[in-house]
Amino acid sequence: MSDSGLTAGWWCDEASGDVAVGDLVAAVEKYRRAVALDPGYFEAWHSLGMALMKSGEIKEAIGAALMATTLKPNDLLAWTALSQMYVKNGQIAEAEDAKGKARILSLGGKVVRDA
Repeated sequence: MSDSGLTAGWWCDEASGDVAVGDLVAAVEKYRRAVALDPGYFEAWHSLGMALMKSGEIKEAIGAALMATTLKPNDLLAWTALSQMYVKNGQIAEAEDAKGKARILSLGGKVVRDA
């Protein structure tokens, strides 16, 4: 099958199927294709970060999660995931900061106004 004409959403859906059956290597590759096709695709960045974290690639996971929080700074799950990644990487101050942002969002606040 040719890759031409396949959308970032298609790659993301396929990657989610790989995650469901435990094939994280294939999932990471497909999420990477999704973000390459559409660098503004929040769901692909967030999912890539989670798959990388599950694969033990914590530093890369943090990079993907930072991109997700940049794209959607008021997303509760993105900040929660980033906090978990920082903890796994031993970056406790950064984890506490991300956790604080998640807490603000959980209470109905905003991290960034007009976002």
